Amino acid sequence: GLVIDGRTLEHVLHDSLQNVFLELTQRCRAVVCCQATPLQKSVLVKLVRSKLKAMTLAVGDGANDVSMIQVADTGVGISGQEGMQAVMASDFAISQFRHLRKLLLVHGHWCYTRLTNMVLYYFYKNVTYVNLLFWYQFFCGFSGTSMTDYWILILFNLLFTSVPPIIYGVLDKDISAEILLELPQLYTMGQ
Repeated sequence: GLVIDGRTLEHVLHDSLQNVFLELTQRCRAVVCCQATPLQKSVLVKLVRSKLKAMTLAVGDGANDVSMIQVADTGVGISGQEGMQAVMASDFAISQFRHLRKLLLVHGHWCYTRLTNMVLYYFYKNVTYVNLLFWYQFFCGFSGTSMTDYWILILFNLLFTSVPPIIYGVLDKDISAEILLELPQLYTMGQ
């Protein structure tokens, strides 16, 4: 791992040393920056996002972390002794740092699988309906007449666009939370 303090980080974030610093950090399993200013935190996240083309997650618990949380792709605020500024600026809020593991490995996995399956579902639903309209135009000689009344189309979209996603979103859990926490490797398999 690499531990770097705020004064050293200030020198590293200049243009001449950025590439060397990023090369060094890529070889480490963990990089910890301590006593960094809010501006240094946000610049560091911007640097990793732009130069390494990586998705970034910023975790903070106070007002000094707000800029870093807002710059990151996903921000997690921890509600605690330093106030609620980080929570208000974040995408997700947790009460303690130890809940981050469950947020990422369990809820992140479930959310990813639900979203990918819903995208496939919407493609299927729309292709099915458009396919019906396409073949109906052959039947009616391309006159442009509508195959269905507008209220049937509204009912179709209401039933097939709202009910299945709600049921799927509430009930679908492809793998139990216990297994996802025991095997963190499952997080990357879906991607």
